[in-house]
Amino acid sequence: MLDLTKLAQQMQGMSQQLTLEATATRQRLELAEKLLSHAFSRQNKLTTHQQTWHDRLSFTAAEPVEPLNLRIAIPVPPAAHTVIATDGSQIAPSHHEIAYCYLINVGRIILHYGQNRLPLLDSLPEVFYRPEDLYISRQWGIRTEEWMGFRRTVSEAVVLGELGERIKDEGGGMRDEKRQNRETRNQRVEAVASFHPSSPIPHPPPHPSSPIPHPSLAMVDGSLIHWFLEPLPGEARDRILPPVLAAWDQLRTNRIPLVGYVSASRSGEMVNFLRLQACPYDTPDCMTHCSNQGDRSPCQVLDPLKDAALWATQLEPGQRSPLWRSSARILDLYGDHRIYFCYVHVGTEVARIEFPAWVAEDADLLDAALSLTLAQVQKGYGYPVALAEAHNQAVVRGGDRARFFALLEQQMIRAGLRNVGTSYKEARKRGSIA
Repeated sequence: MLDLTKLAQQMQGMSQQLTLEATATRQRLELAEKLLSHAFSRQNKLTTHQQTWHDRLSFTAAEPVEPLNLRIAIPVPPAAHTVIATDGSQIAPSHHEIAYCYLINVGRIILHYGQNRLPLLDSLPEVFYRPEDLYISRQWGIRTEEWMGFRRTVSEAVVLGELGERIKDEGGGMRDEKRQNRETRNQRVEAVASFHPSSPIPHPPPHPSSPIPHPSLAMVDGSLIHWFLEPLPGEARDRILPPVLAAWDQLRTNRIPLVGYVSASRSGEMVNFLRLQACPYDTPDCMTHCSNQGDRSPCQVLDPLKDAALWATQLEPGQRSPLWRSSARILDLYGDHRIYFCYVHVGTEVARIEFPAWVAEDADLLDAALSLTLAQVQKGYGYPVALAEAHNQAVVRGGDRARFFALLEQQMIRAGLRNVGTSYKEARKRGSIA
């Protein structure tokens, strides 16, 4: 039980520390604004330095692909559009439960706007219990709990690609129905409601290069840059990244822009670019000039300032920052899906919006992605409604966990297994005699 009386005494010191940090942050912001202004006049030179000396830098700096003084108002989205999203949750494996297994639950969302079509709000659960699912990661020194999180990332991406195929096929059916005029409106709604990915498509799907009738957007919660892959062995990484990129290829084929929405971003890739402006040396060779200075190097005057804090002073609601190309090393394995990003003032906060290169390099897809993302935030009162609903569909609550293991226990008993139950430790933790 938490003793709030003892805790209150520590809160006083915490509030004083936060006041000091707020003052220091204001000073860093003033310096960052000056560096940003000066960096604009030297942008080409600084970009050349970043490209030339990136392997000698002690930090990861993003590369601007638009003028630093650019501030663009995001266009108004069309009335008719579609948004798809996925999010995942899990039940972690435990040796104290009746069986050592784990479950991944992926929430699926399809929201149609201005089309008089039924939405999709459900989840796809999958239980992993085979030895190759539970123990394969141990050969690479990866705990099963960590591997479960990696598998969840794959499941979310694969399901998102399937949703993209689904709305493409449904859209093709709608065009065929409209042209032939053989079905009523109620029949079309019923067909959409009963559609399943494994069911045959009643009409020929459109050519892969054919656009979907209405602008569409695919959203995921969090970054598209899977930093956790960097330290993994190549064999383990090859089981995670290829299916994710294959799902993104599906979205690109169907011309559905992909967006990673990062709320309360802690990234400093853009601020790190300003460290090149703050560098007092002619060449930003950190290994030569500052290897012995540690945290006292001249360019670290902005630490620990984050990108979102700076852009909160630069953007008006509804505006975006210039585009940036991330320089994360793991992106060397992404191929055509290298990640770009910008910051958008969505009204309640400055969010980091990420997208693959094929979205950033296509003006139509980029405008659609940003306008529909901003519309989702407005509809969700500060957070994209599709992502919030995907989370709600995916989350596994305490009651769901109990019912899952109760169902598993029933199946084990029916199979003739004996001594089915939790460990004594788990049983005692669930009920106290004190």
